[in-house]
Amino acid sequence: MQQENKHDNPPKKGIYHSIWEKTFNKVLTPFEEFIHRETTSGLLLMGMAILALVLANSSLAETYLHTLHTYIKIGVGDWTLKMSLHHWINDALMAVFFFVVGLELKREIVVGELSNPRNAVLPIAAAIGGMVVPAVIYMLINPEGDAAKGWGIPMATDIAFAIGALALLASRVPKALITFLVALAIVDDLGAVVVIAIFYTDTISIVPLQIAVALFIALIALNLTGVRKAVPYFIVSIFLWYALLQSGVHATLAGVLGALTVPAMPKYNPERFSGQVKELIQRFDDSIENNHNILTNDKSRAVVQTLENVVHNVQAPLQQLEHIWHLPVAYVIIPIFALANAGIALDFSSFGSTLSHPVMMGVSAGLVLGKLIGITGASWLVLKLGIAVLPKDTRFTQIVGVSLLAGIGFTMSIFVAQLGFSDNEEMLLMAKTGILFASLFAGIAGYIWLYIVSKPPVGS
Repeated sequence: MQQENKHDNPPKKGIYHSIWEKTFNKVLTPFEEFIHRETTSGLLLMGMAILALVLANSSLAETYLHTLHTYIKIGVGDWTLKMSLHHWINDALMAVFFFVVGLELKREIVVGELSNPRNAVLPIAAAIGGMVVPAVIYMLINPEGDAAKGWGIPMATDIAFAIGALALLASRVPKALITFLVALAIVDDLGAVVVIAIFYTDTISIVPLQIAVALFIALIALNLTGVRKAVPYFIVSIFLWYALLQSGVHATLAGVLGALTVPAMPKYNPERFSGQVKELIQRFDDSIENNHNILTNDKSRAVVQTLENVVHNVQAPLQQLEHIWHLPVAYVIIPIFALANAGIALDFSSFGSTLSHPVMMGVSAGLVLGKLIGITGASWLVLKLGIAVLPKDTRFTQIVGVSLLAGIGFTMSIFVAQLGFSDNEEMLLMAKTGILFASLFAGIAGYIWLYIVSKPPVGS
């Protein structure tokens, strides 16, 4: 008898593989897929941030800045919309990013960590502490003047970078700790959205705002009347984005508002889906008895198409859209944002004055010390009061490590900095420098801390 090589992995009968295809055959849960994409997005973010720094400090700096300030105009008839490339990225592309943030937030509230009140208390309290304390620390350092506008900058946590850093320790930390960080970061993002909407809006135009409210009501009506096609939501959300852009409220909020109206209930329940699939499989088997070639068998093609429709109907539109849009946002939009916003000119001759600048100090201290004190302190308090419980297999020392990682504020912090200091280049530069230094320190410190306090599972 021929001995079978244990390393051989012959293809199963009836399955045709391309050379690279088996790499993608591992079935991931939605949460595992989310973590995998956030980790890869974090690496892309890092690469683009480094590239932006290189461009801004090289002979290509002028070309880099000129490209970002190039105006792009779209128009139909007498109507035109003209913005710089930088504004198109920050106001339009980032609306898609906020759309995915809104989808993640709604999923967490409906079926995720935030759906269970007892489990939700800890990440919500931690997120609130991690927003309030950094803002207070910043205001203590910058109590008045134009610098005070930056108080919202250290409140944010970059979910991609933070999860990417924690995922590097996946073999040493419990999965529940990653879930805790995801829930915390999503609540943190919601807080940042509220801050942007209320405190970083200079002037309000009433008529466009009224139109925006009417469009949001239209989106809610689509949901309540059972519309599950994505196209109507997409079209109304585009008009909502434009109305908010004209109103003075930051247009990216259209993404969150649109996402919150996307239906979270599928058209078919599991029982109906199972029954239809069984019926369709039987019809498929009958249709191929005399003709196994799908290309020339009209009946089997029709059954396969119907099966595809049934599969879509058992998935909630919320789930489908998050799956579709998470990849382009994580791999394209956020890296482009980093490339457009992380390019700061570093002047090492004035490094001492940069480090002592109040805005730089406020942002850095807020992100590093503020997140550490706020998240750890709020978590300790709700645990001590007995109104929250630690995630499964998690120790409090690991919560401290997550508090450090939450100091990685990159994407959302830079976004808020752009809003707060849009008319002050020097302070914007100081804020971005503080974000970069704090994020680097928080990432390294959090990783080292968690590596020390976390032991790998026995037998790993």
